Amino acid sequence: MSVRVRFAPSPTGYLHVGGLRTALYNYLFARKHGGTFVLRVEDTDRKRFVEDAMKRLIASMRWAGIDYDEGPGKEGEVGPYTQSERLALYRDAAEQLVKAGKAYYAFDTPEEVEAMRQIQEDQQLPHTFYDRAAMKNSLSCDAAQVQAWIAEGVPYVVRLKAPEDPNKQYILQDLVHGEVVFASDSVDDQVLLKADGFPTYHLANVVDDHAMKITHVIRGEEWLPSAPKHLLLYESFGWEPPKMAHLPLLLNSDGTKMSKRKTIGAFQVDVMVEDYRDKGYLPEALINFLSLLGWNPGTGQELFTLAGLVEAFSLERAQKAGASFDIEKLQWMNKQHLKMLELTDLAQRLKPAVIASGMPMPSDEALAVIAGLMRERVTFLEEIPTQADYLFRDPTVYDEGVVKKQWKGDAFAKMVALQSQLSGLSVWERDAIDQAIVQAAEGMGLKKGAFLAIMRLAVSGAAGGPDLLDMMALLGQETCLRRVARALEALPPMV
Repeated sequence: MSVRVRFAPSPTGYLHVGGLRTALYNYLFARKHGGTFVLRVEDTDRKRFVEDAMKRLIASMRWAGIDYDEGPGKEGEVGPYTQSERLALYRDAAEQLVKAGKAYYAFDTPEEVEAMRQIQEDQQLPHTFYDRAAMKNSLSCDAAQVQAWIAEGVPYVVRLKAPEDPNKQYILQDLVHGEVVFASDSVDDQVLLKADGFPTYHLANVVDDHAMKITHVIRGEEWLPSAPKHLLLYESFGWEPPKMAHLPLLLNSDGTKMSKRKTIGAFQVDVMVEDYRDKGYLPEALINFLSLLGWNPGTGQELFTLAGLVEAFSLERAQKAGASFDIEKLQWMNKQHLKMLELTDLAQRLKPAVIASGMPMPSDEALAVIAGLMRERVTFLEEIPTQADYLFRDPTVYDEGVVKKQWKGDAFAKMVALQSQLSGLSVWERDAIDQAIVQAAEGMGLKKGAFLAIMRLAVSGAAGGPDLLDMMALLGQETCLRRVARALEALPPMV
């Protein structure tokens, strides 16, 4: 049987980075084994449903490079892929269990159920389980009463009939945690179908995984306590359960669960994928970073492309312990991926930052050179137009420290000599510019190094930056000479 996995988020808001990691591991597993990656929308919790949340979630996945084979907009043989469009399937499944004596109708009001649980809490019982013998249901009441309630339209739910054997165990062979044993008291007479006709998460999850022929369920560790409920449902239906793998929790660097935005030390740690996108993280970096939170390749390698992750990935190397989300490591990884990208690609990604900064937009070729000059110096592309505005427009101010240190004595004469040599160049390229500076220095009996700081000051107004000659070659002869002339005008002959 070919591998089929699924990512099944609920449209209740944004895509959490933990959700993206789950989607990523499913994607990698499917691609590694030549299988199918399914996206399923679990929208049966109508109280928490958020309009357009699924569109945003899919957009976040695609931004990260994670696309699905079957799902909304990519219909396959087992669709539809949105649970609210599959209600008849769940009702039929629930009725199937009722007819088989595996489930039953319960007519209790929410207030009556809460009162029952309060009594159990007052008795300090170890669990507050549904007491089928004491409540109104088709097991404790005669058939005539049950039919009368149904005829009157009394709301009811369908509950699973949990085994009464106190020695029963539910054994899960988890692909990450190994054998996990659950006692019988870990399963209640859970609600399968709610009074509004919508299924609970557990029923819909199991029915859909079976109907969609899912072979492996790869999900977060927070769902591990639900495993015995699902195993009982599979047993009740007489279905073979898929293999399961529960991924470790994502933790903040202080050991707390990563559930919402939090400030830790000097860093704000976000949980929304959209926040990382908006802050300028590269999708390649975020995916690479998340891949190593709960898995390692066993080789010490840290930097991966998505294709490289597919090749290296295996669930056998997934870890059990919680994974720490180290924002400084993510920033380091972002810097590394900036260096790995093709310059033409980097230039296209830089355009939105240039537009947002209000800087004039260079040509694509010039933008690629700018990206190449600056990517070793920044963590985010958005820093380029702010840190190196002189690559986009003429400087209007000059670094006071450099002026005080360098613009004195014969600095004005040096600049005039540079102006003369540079204006005479017929070819404007790095080596020619370098030779012109050397000739200006030799003409005054000095070394080239004595001219570099004031040349940088005139061209950029800054104390540091990318290689001076590469920068001047990029800016062009006309721009450099215009900036030299302005520096001679703005800065007095003696300081």
